[in-house]
Amino acid sequence: MPLPRNGPVRSEAARQAVLRATSELVNEVGYDHLTIEGIAVRAGVAKQTIYRWWSSRSAVVAEALVEGLLLSDHLVVPHTGSITADLHSWLQGLAGLLEDPQRAGVMTSIITAATQNAEIASHLREVLAPTESLIERLTAAVGEAPNLRLDTPIDTLADMIVGAVLVRVMSRHPLDQSAIDDLVAAVTGTK
Repeated sequence: MPLPRNGPVRSEAARQAVLRATSELVNEVGYDHLTIEGIAVRAGVAKQTIYRWWSSRSAVVAEALVEGLLLSDHLVVPHTGSITADLHSWLQGLAGLLEDPQRAGVMTSIITAATQNAEIASHLREVLAPTESLIERLTAAVGEAPNLRLDTPIDTLADMIVGAVLVRVMSRHPLDQSAIDDLVAAVTGTK
């Protein structure tokens, strides 16, 4: 869902071109080297068009995140019936993402952008732990593992999981099998 904005009605084709260009450029050059001029050239629109529709490059990145054009294919938590297996699988997928220097760079760029821009920060959790994925999966697992009782604060637990991944990304420590095992055991209360 597009972020709310004021101003003239925009062309959906141009909006999609800008968001695709933003996604491509973040993947290629990272957030730090992303420019409105570069986005405009890649999208085939004028810089003024972008500035009319978005307040900054971070606003364009935030909308690309919300639209699922950055990192979304690695963020869905499976639902096989075993919360332990599902969390292992999801975290191993994220670990694979972080092992690819280019994709890890994209993740680092987005985290960096989030520390500098409230609009991106407000969408980062939504993107990394979408309600229909991690929170819903944890909620469905209540009663399945010792640490997932009826009174479990699921939102807080999801924040803890995402926080653990973010710390690994920011500190450039691999999300290795041992770390995954420890995190899943801490979340579920199982060994």
